[in-house]
Amino acid sequence: MNSRIGSVAIKIAVAAGAGVLLRFAAGLRPVWWVVWLAPIPLLLIAIRIRSREARWMVLLAAVIGTSCNYHYFRVVMPLPGVIAAIAAQTLLWGFLIFATQRVVVRYKAWWTVLAYPVLWVAFDTLAAALLPDGNWGSLAYSQSDRLPILQVTSLFGTAGLLFLVTLVPSAVALAIAYGRALRHGWVAYALTAILLGSSILYGYHRLREPVRGVETTFGLVSIDDPIGLRASASYASNILGEYDRRVEKLAAQGAQVVVLPEKIAMLTPAKATESQQHFSGLAAESRVWLEVGVGIDDGDRPTNWAWFFSPDGALTASYEKHHMAPPERRDHYASGTDYALRPVDGQSYGLAICKDMHFAALGREYGERHAAVILVPAWDFDYLDGWMEARTTVVRGVENGYTIIRASREGLLTVSDAYGRILAEVPSSEMPGRSLLAKVAVAAPISTLYTRIGNVFGWICVAAGAVFLTLGRARRRAGLSTKG
Repeated sequence: MNSRIGSVAIKIAVAAGAGVLLRFAAGLRPVWWVVWLAPIPLLLIAIRIRSREARWMVLLAAVIGTSCNYHYFRVVMPLPGVIAAIAAQTLLWGFLIFATQRVVVRYKAWWTVLAYPVLWVAFDTLAAALLPDGNWGSLAYSQSDRLPILQVTSLFGTAGLLFLVTLVPSAVALAIAYGRALRHGWVAYALTAILLGSSILYGYHRLREPVRGVETTFGLVSIDDPIGLRASASYASNILGEYDRRVEKLAAQGAQVVVLPEKIAMLTPAKATESQQHFSGLAAESRVWLEVGVGIDDGDRPTNWAWFFSPDGALTASYEKHHMAPPERRDHYASGTDYALRPVDGQSYGLAICKDMHFAALGREYGERHAAVILVPAWDFDYLDGWMEARTTVVRGVENGYTIIRASREGLLTVSDAYGRILAEVPSSEMPGRSLLAKVAVAAPISTLYTRIGNVFGWICVAAGAVFLTLGRARRRAGLSTKG
């Protein structure tokens, strides 16, 4: 009895350790190298331990790991939604681990190394296409600051990067579990090394390309304090007056394009007309291109807009947000469908708003329209997800070859180039706010394979994932050849 209790205690400790490791990979500011390691103990538990015990161990580890985002989820959704989100993530990890286990244990062949990455990419692709939050929090975004490996997204999008991030732990787990006993295992290990090495070499080669273009000075301004419909006139005037002063100061410092955050104020239609006239005058007086994010509530369905004014004060573009954050979905915001591009100094500038850039399909639409710069007003959640939201947007720029200018409230003010380099970045703050001035060589958009073919690789993995699931559940025929 004591030995059994001791064995259970050891298994609990192993599962807890795996879960703690997973917390550093599944959070909103993941440790990039841990993401490559965290799945290894989970895969080994599933492959090497008896099925019933392995299941509770993996699920325990998964709930420990995914619960790292509890506080964030609590900010954006009610408690039942939080519990459902953590449960869904826990079950997802369990499903992918044991779907992989069934294939690996049944066939023990070199090609089973592909099961785990293919299944992950298949889920990620379906999530991006079907879920209202897309593939938010994808493990691929954890590598956004690792520029050489990030360049693979210019070929195959986040699907290509996620495939590599999950292929490596799959190969390591199989090597530990089976070593030479895996049929033609050397093929799996060599294939993993070749794919990873060639991707990194491609990244270093791509990063050597110089960026040549028209030097443009961008100004970004953010004040975290919100202006709601019921805000007092003095309160709103103080905040809007500070925006005006900061825009004028940036213009005096040489800013040619100034970007303000998402929904700097919620306005009635009448107030929206007044505000539009005000910012038109500010752009004309400051002689800058000015992008402003506002919300408009007519008492029926609120809307979320980005206005883009030219240096002569003309409203050259109005863009309505396409994809809503959870609080906006709760408040039944209307969604836009149009894209907005305008020429600025010979290059095409596009507009998007915050969550829009979580969706690779929207980012690609601007790539196909040859955008050179995307201006992104944003509003993150209590500084908790600022890094993840900013880096998700940076990835869209690498996928499609354009510069990103992102000004967020309760997050980061970020400027990145078409290769994902962070050219300038500061955190936002409450009154009196924060400004950022950055000089950028704005080049013509860089043509990428991803813009041309889209997420073909991801959908190939969806088809391949269905095959792996079928193989995992198929009865092994008597006399099945042992040749791999």
